Amino acid sequence: MRIFLSAGEPSGDVHGANLVRALKGRYPGLECVGFGGDKMAAAGCRLIYPLCQLSVMWFARVLAKAPTFLSLLSQADRLFRHQRPDAVVLIDYPGFNWWLARRAHFHKIPVFYFVPPQLWGWAGWRVKKMRRFVDHVLCNLPFEETWYREHGVQAHYVGHPYFDELPHQRLDSAFLAEQRSRPEEIIGFLPGSRTQEIENNLSTMVRAAGIIHQERPDTRFLAACFRPAHKEMIDAYLARHQQAPIETHVGRTPEIIELSRACMSVSGSVSLELLWRGKPSVMIYRIGRLDLVVGKFFKTCRYISLVNLLADQELFPEFLTDHCEAQAIAGHILGWLEQPETHAEVCRELARLRRQVAQPGACDRAADFILRNIGWNGQLTRRAA
Repeated sequence: MRIFLSAGEPSGDVHGANLVRALKGRYPGLECVGFGGDKMAAAGCRLIYPLCQLSVMWFARVLAKAPTFLSLLSQADRLFRHQRPDAVVLIDYPGFNWWLARRAHFHKIPVFYFVPPQLWGWAGWRVKKMRRFVDHVLCNLPFEETWYREHGVQAHYVGHPYFDELPHQRLDSAFLAEQRSRPEEIIGFLPGSRTQEIENNLSTMVRAAGIIHQERPDTRFLAACFRPAHKEMIDAYLARHQQAPIETHVGRTPEIIELSRACMSVSGSVSLELLWRGKPSVMIYRIGRLDLVVGKFFKTCRYISLVNLLADQELFPEFLTDHCEAQAIAGHILGWLEQPETHAEVCRELARLRRQVAQPGACDRAADFILRNIGWNGQLTRRAA
């Protein structure tokens, strides 16, 4: 039995790796092949191409990578034709994965979308593609299943795979002890896992840190870097624009969140880790003016943060913007520092929400669903056209 998987984001690589382990744990002879990252490869997926290294968003950057994507699509199509998998599993990354779904559908290969795009929040008309090219959507958020079913898509709620990863995190006790031995109040600084996110948001976050530190000299900032190249980028910027004591660390995101009184973060799946650890946070996503104008035509939900969407209220102040909001961001962080009761109330709301939604086991449930539906002979009872 062979399953093709495709993930194009660092978070998708984590979820894909956990799903591969869950699938192979049930059927050790299963062959997993596709696009992903180092974690998926380590879990036993044979990578055709390390797609997570591209990790691009927004229109101009996608167009610049178009020849690469066309080449990868051609490779996948040849594999679908000559080494036919029993299923194709797509993990987020909708721009490219839509095209994979089209080719799999053309070859009559069952398609499962694990970590589906948030169509209910951005351009709901694209659900037509899901209805046409995807056989089953494995929903991560409680309200998604109902939304997809109401739009004629076969959907099944499995939970969010991020909560499969978080319980297994092991924090570096030496790093925690060393940081806690210093007297300052720590503010987490989470500038994103994509290079372009850092490029777009770093100046705003550094200015906000400067405002916070000016008001509260007893603060310092720990910046979580996804890879060494990001640390070099941030260090180079800080060398020119240092406005507060900001330390950069690679691979320390869980420890930095755990240590922080509050965080400022680029919006993304890290918000679920902030929920898991109960840390009040400000969510930032600064983009170009054209992207913001175009995006307004597609955005149909109230919030950009997953935590706010799950809570149906703004627990995390959020800024989707094309300009610097450093003053407002700093104001929220300073409010939590100066008003312990407000900080405690947010923490209580986060704890309540975690009890409701942060249930591990999504990858196990997804693996069971996929294997049950493709059956031993690789056949799937497809939904009616």
